[in-house]
Formats: sequence, structure tokens, C-alpha cells
Amino acid sequence: QVQLVESGGGLVQAGGSLRLSCAASGSTVSINAMAWYREAPGKQRELVARINSASITYYADAVKGRFTISRDNAKNSMYLQMNSLEPEDTAVYYCNAMILNPTVRNYWGQGTQVTVSS
Repeated sequence: QVQLVESGGGLVQAGGSLRLSCAASGSTVSINAMAWYREAPGKQRELVARINSASITYYADAVKGRFTISRDNAKNSMYLQMNSLEPEDTAVYYCNAMILNPTVRNYWGQGTQVTVSS
């Protein structure tokens, strides 16, 4: 079992920055990859950024160059540095962890609201 708790969301003006954090607990040694997803009003949950155990990263085109995902394995934490925020970034952001024990399983945090005002 893995528990994920997001923090760092809030209200920010366009052009501003936020740093989201995800604290993982439980069977953290089994985490193979972690990711940030977001769900905007009326839209499907979408992958924002992903980082695997080898620190290989992926970014959605919409956030490439503006967001940076990082992971601190010693602290069982993952971060999303969001710069140059746009109103289109407004969404609930979810922390995700993928586990292989022994099959693929996904765990989710409760989400944190990010609102970017124009």
C-alpha cells in the first residue's frame, strides 16, 4: 500500500509560479514511477509530467519548458515546479505512483487545486 498526499496548490496570477509537493508513505520502495496528472473542469484527467526510477522524465507538450518534475527518493517525495502559469493550467493536480507488486497498480493522492487567474 502507498499513500500519497499533495500540497502546494493555491491561487496565483498568470505568469506566477507554484511548487507542488507529493509525500509518499507506505511501501515506497516498490514505486517504479511517479507522475503528476491534472483534471480541468469538463476535461479528462491528463498526464502532465512523469519521472521513473532512472529519473527519465516526460512532459506534456502544454507544459514543456514551464514545468519541472523532480523526485527525492530519500525523502519519498515528488515535486512539480510550475513557472509561467497560465489560466489554462487551472485544474486539480493529482500525484500518481505506479507499483509493481507483483502486478501494475496505480495509487493516487487526493488532489490539490491550482487556480490561475488572468
